[in-house]
Amino acid sequence: MKYYSTNKDAPMASLKRAVIKGLAGDKGLYMPENIDLLKDFVIGEMKDMSFREIACTVAEALFGDDVDMDILHQIVADTLSFDTPVVHLHDNIYCLELFHGPTLAFKDVGARFMARLLAYFIDKEGVKDVNVLVATSGDTGSAVANGFLGVDGIRVYVLYPKGKVSPIQECQFTTLGQNITALEIDGTFDDCQALVKAAFMDEEMNEHSKLTSANSINIARFLPQSFYYFYAYAQLDKIGKADQLLISVPSGNLGNLTAGLFAHWMGLPVKRFIAANNLNDVFFQYLQTGAYTPRPSISTPANAMDVGDPSNFARILDLFSIYPNPYASICKRISGHRYGNSDIASAMRSVYRQYGYILDPHGACGYQALVDDAPAKNESGLFLETAHPAKFKQTVDDILGIDIEIPAKLQAFLQGEKQSIPLGKDFAGFKNYFLRQ
Repeated sequence: MKYYSTNKDAPMASLKRAVIKGLAGDKGLYMPENIDLLKDFVIGEMKDMSFREIACTVAEALFGDDVDMDILHQIVADTLSFDTPVVHLHDNIYCLELFHGPTLAFKDVGARFMARLLAYFIDKEGVKDVNVLVATSGDTGSAVANGFLGVDGIRVYVLYPKGKVSPIQECQFTTLGQNITALEIDGTFDDCQALVKAAFMDEEMNEHSKLTSANSINIARFLPQSFYYFYAYAQLDKIGKADQLLISVPSGNLGNLTAGLFAHWMGLPVKRFIAANNLNDVFFQYLQTGAYTPRPSISTPANAMDVGDPSNFARILDLFSIYPNPYASICKRISGHRYGNSDIASAMRSVYRQYGYILDPHGACGYQALVDDAPAKNESGLFLETAHPAKFKQTVDDILGIDIEIPAKLQAFLQGEKQSIPLGKDFAGFKNYFLRQ
């Protein structure tokens, strides 16, 4: 499989190059030249498969041309040491719990898969001293840091916005040490993401170091998230609830939504996707007006969605560019909603009061968007609960008036000592620090 840039001004790349480089030379994002279609009977058989078996089937279609099958299956096995239950909440509303991995967030699958695939490629090529740059608004940093922890020949730099991630999220990537370095940027997530992208375009930094990214701009980070969608469909198919399926996705940098669209392009029968935004509603405004207008992000309780210029918008545009009117086609396949801080709190209280279920602020956006889209009686609605609510303990406790228990996996991170390096948001300062390493 070859990979092209969304900006169409860079040479075609192999999977190995796309994974190791992360970003194309023209600042575009890599896309696969072809998307293999899974046959209907294969998707139909998934209801009798385990999550790992489903992931292997999808991984073969995505990466089977470039990775030995035994190696690919081992990467999947190493990635998936946990399950992702589908919970029936009420009526025709279902929740896919994506927070049962090591850091209790949906990004564990993509981060662990990429760590193992990257390690495979650099070992095969005898490459050493690869530097992974990752910007985080919360969960990406912890998933990537823990996914790459202790991997030989790879050093990870996590750039995160000062004061704009939850205390538990911060502990998950600032207390690890070893090959993980946390950079506390005095700015927003968008500033962190801009520093990462600028680093890839800087000749001196690339000559000094072998750079790659573990954000969802990397093809190996976001594509494995499509495993979730096939698994969720299979669980609903098992109980006869997969027909006329709507999927609501809490949306920030749009990597998870893009992975769902890839699953759909591969043959997964999803009737419509719903993009749930918080106050950082750039994509929602695009769906309303057809104009994409990035702007500085603002802080909300759903901090992992605090993105003012979502990178994967370029991939969504590219996917739909085959149609005469891409905007109309996007709006036909994706509807959108946006929620203020009080809306998020209200949804969390309502669900807890009526059903005893604790939503985190991101899942609350996904839930409310699904309810507001009003699935018909013959439709099934699935929303993604992307992180364990205890990762946002103070917010959840304050909104619901409870004292949520912190799982053992999170308690372990709280015992560590914070190790982070404060930096400004200017590229010159970041570059100067990096070149001294």
